[in-house]
Amino acid sequence: MQTTETKATVKPIDCTHYIDGQYVSSNNEKTFENVNPATEEVLGTVAKGEKEDVDRAVSVARKALKGEWGNMPTKQRSQILRKIGDLILERKSELATLESLDTGKPLWLSNKIDIDRAANNFHFFADYMTSMGTEAYQQDDIAIHYAIRRPVGVVGLINPWNLPLFLMTWKLAPALAAGNVAVMKPSEETPMTATVLAEICKEAGVPDGVVNMVHGFGDAGAALSTHEDVDAIAFTGETVTGTEIMKSAAPTLKKLSFEMGGKNPNIIFADADMDDVIDTTMRSSFINQGEVCLCGSRIYVERPAYDEFLERFAAKTKELKVGDPFDEETNVGALISEEHYKKVLGYLDIAKEEGGTFLTGGKAAEGFDKGYFVEPTIITGLDKDSRCVNEEIFGPVVTVIPFDEEEEVLEQVNDTHYGLSASLWTTNIKRATRVSAQIETGIVWVNTWFLRDLRTPFGGMKHSGIGREGGMHSFDFYSELTNITIKT
Repeated sequence: MQTTETKATVKPIDCTHYIDGQYVSSNNEKTFENVNPATEEVLGTVAKGEKEDVDRAVSVARKALKGEWGNMPTKQRSQILRKIGDLILERKSELATLESLDTGKPLWLSNKIDIDRAANNFHFFADYMTSMGTEAYQQDDIAIHYAIRRPVGVVGLINPWNLPLFLMTWKLAPALAAGNVAVMKPSEETPMTATVLAEICKEAGVPDGVVNMVHGFGDAGAALSTHEDVDAIAFTGETVTGTEIMKSAAPTLKKLSFEMGGKNPNIIFADADMDDVIDTTMRSSFINQGEVCLCGSRIYVERPAYDEFLERFAAKTKELKVGDPFDEETNVGALISEEHYKKVLGYLDIAKEEGGTFLTGGKAAEGFDKGYFVEPTIITGLDKDSRCVNEEIFGPVVTVIPFDEEEEVLEQVNDTHYGLSASLWTTNIKRATRVSAQIETGIVWVNTWFLRDLRTPFGGMKHSGIGREGGMHSFDFYSELTNITIKT
């Protein structure tokens, strides 16, 4: 049996809350263990936050909103955001290592995507915030109307475990750009890079109290979403948690921005460039162990291309190496936790019961006596109504179904509670525009996947989210507009 040995050169860190510019323990001094999903070793301890810790962080943030930060010129605030991005890149090796230790993802992936995109979030909004304007109208010779933008206030940022630093910065950067103060609540599974991010913010010049962080479980998140002095909640995570946040935030009428689950379709027409299809589908299916809300886990292939696609896709999938996140040759690392590992394996059992055929995988990866590793799995032969086709598995598992007509595949693609993203493959531009306009998702990629321009709207429909992020859409959420009318 193989044991995954950590080859990290950066030591794991113990994680405490960050409140008013200081790392502090929980009010009750409680902690919990942070476990490496690839080795099951304890990485360190994490402060277990509860209501009292959230109260303290919110109070400090509210005070900071009226202080130096609230009166800081836009140019100076922009320079601080750019510095945060610069410091993230300066500490790239450290952050990438901590991210892979926490998540079980390959180190090359943390280096290539997570850290660079986290820095880019700050760099983008540092530039964007200095170039935007608001509305102004001249009403004949009667009046001039113009809008001014002000921060929404104290925002709670509740983050998932799959892309911890990347997704936290996707929220924190525009929140700060708009002049808000923040209380971050990282996932209890992945606390380390958020802990370092707080230090980076202070080094970049963010005044004490503007960025705060409370670690913990669902009760800490609930305390944040119910708090009467929190003005907005931005949440990325699974749909059930989003539902609970919406309920708890209702009495205080908070602004809400949700990016939640997805069961995303990948639609492949027979005229598509099959080399591009295979190369990209390998990434959209199995990158980050399939633990990406945008992964294309439902694959629909037009029947004339179905056999060729399956043969080539299965052959490539069998070449993927599962194993040590710190091995440069590893393609697929460990799932995030024992609980999630058992959930994914449970869906593989369901697929067997539903009559599915495993072209690859279908079981836990062999050769490991520690860690939560699952083989990349391709399932065929399932009915369109099966649970594995319709429910979010969030692992290295995809289903493949043939189709004959556009109308047929569109009906199946849209027959879901989810509506986050879709990929469409065809060289027929008329078909691309026609079909993509009928897919009920927040984003449709045509002949590509995971390609983003941060100025464009991002978010989901149905149970996949509320609102949009990106460019002006982020500012619309993180700010309030006041219209001023001057009679002339």
